[in-house]
Amino acid sequence: MNVFTIENFQLQCGATLPQAQLVYQTHGELNGDRSNVILYPTSYGAQHPDIEWLVRPEGILDPTKWFVIIINMFGNGLSSSPSNCAECGLAEQGFWFTHLDNVTAQEQLLREVFGIKRLALVYGWSMGAQQAYHWGALYSDRVERIAAICGTAKTTEHNRIFLESLRYSLTSDPNWNGTSFDGIPDRGFRTFARIYASWAASQAFYREGLYYQFGYESLEDYLLRGWEAGYRKRDPRNLMAMLDTWLRCDVSDNPIYQKDYELAMRSIQAKTLVMPSTTDLYFTPEDCDREATLIPNSSYLPIPSIWGHRAGNPYQNPEDEQFIRQAVWELLSG
Repeated sequence: MNVFTIENFQLQCGATLPQAQLVYQTHGELNGDRSNVILYPTSYGAQHPDIEWLVRPEGILDPTKWFVIIINMFGNGLSSSPSNCAECGLAEQGFWFTHLDNVTAQEQLLREVFGIKRLALVYGWSMGAQQAYHWGALYSDRVERIAAICGTAKTTEHNRIFLESLRYSLTSDPNWNGTSFDGIPDRGFRTFARIYASWAASQAFYREGLYYQFGYESLEDYLLRGWEAGYRKRDPRNLMAMLDTWLRCDVSDNPIYQKDYELAMRSIQAKTLVMPSTTDLYFTPEDCDREATLIPNSSYLPIPSIWGHRAGNPYQNPEDEQFIRQAVWELLSG
């Protein structure tokens, strides 16, 4: 694990971090002409150890062929976050991170630490896909390929309802004081986990009881140990900070595109693989297909899965993993 520090980093919300920190991990070797770089940004609630399972020989991202850099996004508890940075607050205090902040900082890290100016691929799932789209629009001549797995370049209105319900579940807890938490939000965590579980997998996933094959004794057991326990490992302020970023996701909300969304999407030059799950309930196939039509050099390839949004992170699901691996390998070979 490595740390990159940026002095006096200005955020899109208007705040300045005296020392913004990005935590990152690398896999593989950078070749001589720096042409084998894959950037893999983190997703919601995840830190790099949670998502690096797919970086392995013959895996979706093969470190024997590629130099893979996983960068933890702001707010996730490793990079600068409310839990580890006194200057980092929440939206109630007029503070938030955006993907413009994430990608701008990532670009500086890649350039100053490794001398990397061009990326063979930006691979991202969920909020990682959002960052991939931002890379393609903000640095259109420096990104060769994008693999956007179960994510959109702009948060839809329907998606906002999901995110706001998660946020309200935490701020409705008795331990919320209006700007932070006075204690562990037990009621908030429980509500948060149940909302997330209901959206992240499809109705068919629950109808077929797929969670039983992983040793859970009941639906309640799955919700407690498979969902609630995981989110309880995270600081609730960080969970809210990442929600604030997701809520504000708009690839065109920056000085370059000035909220001209279609112009931003048309400006993506990378060969782009748009890969939703057929049963994703918040990054819907329809929304992803609509975005794919706006990107000049894109292909639309939905994952045929009942795992919902979680089809895009198939660490328990070899069939979906194989589908994604084949598509990404084909993308990298072209």
